[in-house]
Parts: sequence; structure tokens; C-alpha cells
Amino acid sequence: MPDTLPHQAQDTAFPSEEARWHAVLDRDPSFDGEFYYSVASTGVYCRPSCSARRPARAHVRFHDTAEAAEAAGFRACKRCKPDEPSLQARHGAKVAHACRLIEAAETPPTLAVLADAVGLSPYHFHRLFKTALGVTPKAYATAHRNKQVRAALGRSTTVTQAIYDAGFNANSRFYSNASEVLGMTPRSFRAGGTDRTIAFAFAECSLGTVLIAASETGVCAILLGDTQEGLRRELEKQFPRARLVRGDADFEMLTTKVIGLIENPCSNLDVPLDIRGTAFQQRVWDALRHIPVGSTASYTEIGEIIGAPKSARAVARACASNPIAVAIPCHRVVRSDGSLSGYRGGVDRKRALLAKERSGR
Repeated sequence: MPDTLPHQAQDTAFPSEEARWHAVLDRDPSFDGEFYYSVASTGVYCRPSCSARRPARAHVRFHDTAEAAEAAGFRACKRCKPDEPSLQARHGAKVAHACRLIEAAETPPTLAVLADAVGLSPYHFHRLFKTALGVTPKAYATAHRNKQVRAALGRSTTVTQAIYDAGFNANSRFYSNASEVLGMTPRSFRAGGTDRTIAFAFAECSLGTVLIAASETGVCAILLGDTQEGLRRELEKQFPRARLVRGDADFEMLTTKVIGLIENPCSNLDVPLDIRGTAFQQRVWDALRHIPVGSTASYTEIGEIIGAPKSARAVARACASNPIAVAIPCHRVVRSDGSLSGYRGGVDRKRALLAKERSGR
């Protein structure tokens, strides 16, 4: 039976050993596949979520892979079967298969058809799909059709043809929410969005250069960076079809308010926001705005708040896609162990924003 090894002889410690041990104590399934743990007193290795009785810390050793645990002389646990695909991975494969079916179908498949295709009951499949992606199969199908119609509007000879090519059975079903889907009328979108104007301005603050942009609806971008040129390219990439113009004298008041928010993130930005994103991104961004000033939440906690507890990675991607820094406070989201992870404006700016909030509470 393998001997207990001193902690410094463990495999690569990321996340930290303390974080790994807490994951084992919590039987946290979000760490399954990230690492494995072995127990010297039993000679087996397990997933972090294994439901077996918790071992004594002195007998536990961590491994980055199942192969590493077996190479160290441990055998797979018969309860959690760490040498086989995890339940989460199997569920993920079913959800991915359903997504491909939705994307390949001319018209959205029914819930019953999708559930039968992956071998689950409609109720179980619906719950599984929403847990994994944060949206229902119907919402996913709608988002996919919206994506198709945006692409079709650029190549079809008429708007009507584009709508039918994207799988809509009637013009009225698309036009009922066309502005929400496209941000403008279908004809304007097809023309390249040339009638949508976005004003922008640069300013300097304690965190470097900031770009503020606003549409007719409200602030649509607050970007932090090192150079005006780099931020201008980022804005153009974000709004490739819009007409970008320099903000006029009236825009200075908005710029002043944004700079005030950055320098004092405990304050509020009392201006409308033009927030555009997928259904899942919108839910994440809304949850971020409810994190109290000076506080933080983990990606997993945000997933739980929006009803998708296993979507930590998707939450992280939504945070990285947030175009309105500080006003939508993605800087308040951290790793499960409290450490800072990536930030669109750089980790140093994330740290500085949190420090400003904590000192100003």
C-alpha cells in the first residue's frame, strides 16, 4: 500500500492544496477532472466529489491526473470511478449533442425529440440542459436562429428571404423582437448598420486610459487600457458596422461621470446603459450589478445565483466579454480561493478597483 508522502512531494499545486482539500471536504463536482486525490490508508484514488467517507488529511495526496495517481500505485475507487468519464462529462456530452441537433435542424426540434435523442426523459433533459448552459433548449434555439438571421441578412437578396432562411415560419414572429435581436431594424442591419451612430471619447484616470462610448440608447462601452489606439481598435471590433464619431461638448459631462465612477467605484453611474449580449451573458451581468460594493463573489457563486451552478467557466467567459467596465462590476468576481483571475483591463486594474472600493466603504 502506498505510503503517505510529505505535502511538498505532491503533484503541481494549482489550485492550492488548501483549495483542493476544501473541494474534497465539500465534495465539489466543479473540480472533477481538475485533480484527483488518493488515500494512503485504503490505496485508492477518487474524484473530489466522491461520496465515500471523508479521509483523514494526513492520508491524502493530490494528483493532477488519474494516470499520475495510478503511477503512484493507487487504484481507482469503485464508487466514483475516476478512471471513467465523470457524470458531469457524460452530461456535457449529451448537452453538446443536443446543441448540435438544434443547430443542424431547419426548424427547432421539440423538447421530446431532443430528450429522446440523448436517452433522457424530457423533464430530466430540460433540467440538465438549463443547468449546463444557463438557458433552456428553447432559448438556445431562439438564440441560434437569431444568429442565423444576422448572418443571412448580410447575404440574402431580401429581408424576407433572410428571415425564412433562418428558420422563422412567419415574418411577424421575427419582427416582434427584431430590435432586441439586431439592435436596429432588419433593413438597417442588412445595410451594415450605417445609421447607428456611436459617440466616443478618451480620458485619463488613475488606472490609465479609458474609452467611453454611447449609442442613442445609453453607454455601450467603458474600456480600460494603455493606449488610445488600442482602445479604438477594441471599440471598432466590438461595433464593426456602426459609425463611430468623436463625442461633442455635451459628451464631456458623461465622460466626467464615468471618470468619477472609476475613481470612486462606491458611487453610482446615473446614466442609462445600452447592454447587449446573449441571454446567458445578460443574466451574469445582472448578477454582477447586485454584488455589494467592496465585496466579491466567485464564478461558482455567480453560477448558483443565476441558477446554473455548474457553469463557472461560462460565467468567467461572460465576465471577460463584459464591455462596460466598472458600471457592470466584473472586477468583483474572483476565484473560489479568493485569488484574482483575468480581467479585460488587466489584473492590476482589477486589484486597484477592489482596493478603491474597500477603502471607500
